[in-house]
Amino acid sequence: MGVLKKFEQRLEGLVNGTFAKVFKSEVQPVEIAGALQRECDNNATIWNRDRTVVPNDFIVELSTPDFERLSPYSGQLGDELAGMVRDYAKQQRYTFMGPIKVNLEKADDLDTGLYRVRSRTLASSTSQAAPAGPGPAAPAPAPGGGGPAAQRPGGAGFPPQPAGAPPMPPSPPPAGGRPGGYGYPQPAAPQRPTAAAQGSRTRHWIEINGTRHQISRATLVLGRSTEADARIDDPGVSRRHCEIRTGTPSTIQDLGSTNGIVVDGQHTTRATLRDGSRIVVGSTTVIYRQAEG
Repeated sequence: MGVLKKFEQRLEGLVNGTFAKVFKSEVQPVEIAGALQRECDNNATIWNRDRTVVPNDFIVELSTPDFERLSPYSGQLGDELAGMVRDYAKQQRYTFMGPIKVNLEKADDLDTGLYRVRSRTLASSTSQAAPAGPGPAAPAPAPGGGGPAAQRPGGAGFPPQPAGAPPMPPSPPPAGGRPGGYGYPQPAAPQRPTAAAQGSRTRHWIEINGTRHQISRATLVLGRSTEADARIDDPGVSRRHCEIRTGTPSTIQDLGSTNGIVVDGQHTTRATLRDGSRIVVGSTTVIYRQAEG
């Protein structure tokens, strides 16, 4: 059973169904869980052949209405999300520099249903790149220079690394600041073998209102026009609204539409897609799918 499915099942039994009422808002817990998984994947740092370190300190920023709905349950929800990250890391053979923490915060610049995830690697004073699963910790890597204490917009800084903590791993200088980051330079994502190198072929498709549309070419245009590759009969959708480009990774690009696109809960003009990504155009939700074979 997948990590996200287990997470959903655990939520169903919490607080006698309270979460089911709370999460009638646009932000769904499984969307946040998926975003945390992507945050780990996108910021994983390969130290050596046997160790890949991922962030362990996460902030999920929510709009004021969503935060007010969820704040009474933030502690329990944070614990469940941290457990989900731990399970996912064990599955992917990731390791951490310290304990996993997931906190909710209010962001006045976000609209209802939108959220932002920020992360950093924070070392504890007693552990060194602890593995996600049970077992002894691996030996510490060669010392490297640590980054500065991260500062969040608005002035409040995170506490400095505790005295006696192991040095942080060296990171290559970033090409540019990652939008929405803590101010920490974010390491490049690890290189993974492509489908071609593995001798398999990746299939791509989308699901619109329960109808499956196969993506058989390198690009697929979504829009209201009859000339679009996938036509969406929605007044909020432009004639040529956006374009999906398959590849490693697959991406989506807004084509100058009137209402823009929302990908996995975030307004954007361009985003990376993964299996299960939710794309909202107008009032229509499109699910992106991909599979090997």
